[in-house]
Amino acid sequence: QVQLVESGGGLAQAGESLRLSCVASGGGTFSRYAMGWFRQVPGKEREFVAALSWSGGHNTVYGDPVKGRFTISRDNAKNMVSLQMNSLKPEDTAIYYCAAADRGLATRVWEYDYWGRGTQVTVSS
Repeated sequence: QVQLVESGGGLAQAGESLRLSCVASGGGTFSRYAMGWFRQVPGKEREFVAALSWSGGHNTVYGDPVKGRFTISRDNAKNMVSLQMNSLKPEDTAIYYCAAADRGLATRVWEYDYWGRGTQVTVSS
């Protein structure tokens, strides 16, 4: 079992930046997991934000709404994945979830095996 704990959410104004972090514990070697970030607002489905591949994380994928603004990265020595969010927009407001998949790379909700509890990000205009 992998436990994931997100941090770094909060309030920001449009145009500002936030950095989310997710620390993993349990589940063996962290580098074996593809890692991803998703977000969700009430009444809507969970939306893919970004993912990076297992091991060194050399392959990354981003959802269209965040391309060019968000950057996902991992530090296997710290069992951590981060999401740098720049040029934030009010439509980025959501609960952000970190997830781990026991596969090479994953972009869909059903492909992920473990989930954190989420961290709220609120962007005001």
